[in-house]
Amino acid sequence: QVQLVESGGGLVQPGGSLRLSCAASGSIFSIYDMGWYRQAPGEQRELVAGITSGGRTNYVDSVKGRFTISRDNAKNTVYLQMNSLKPEDTAVYYCNADLITGSGYEYDYWGQGTQVTVSS
Repeated sequence: QVQLVESGGGLVQPGGSLRLSCAASGSIFSIYDMGWYRQAPGEQRELVAGITSGGRTNYVDSVKGRFTISRDNAKNTVYLQMNSLKPEDTAVYYCNADLITGSGYEYDYWGQGTQVTVSS
């Protein structure tokens, strides 16, 4: 079985920073794209940032210049550095990975979600 375990969420004041981590474990052969999504109450889940296995990144316009996605392929881990946080960044953040399992099947996996709250 494959698991994605997120950490690093919490409560932060506007203008503050947080760093999210997501580690994939289990029977993994290879990981393709990884990404971070978020879902605020009453809203649809949206892609915040994505990164390919080669390191190419993309961001939703609202976080460009403030958030940075990175990954450590040796550790099967993806990170999201969030700076200059705003109240509108408040949401549950989910990690996603498109990977090949040890059995040779390609699946899309999700983490359990971590709450990020930006408030004074």
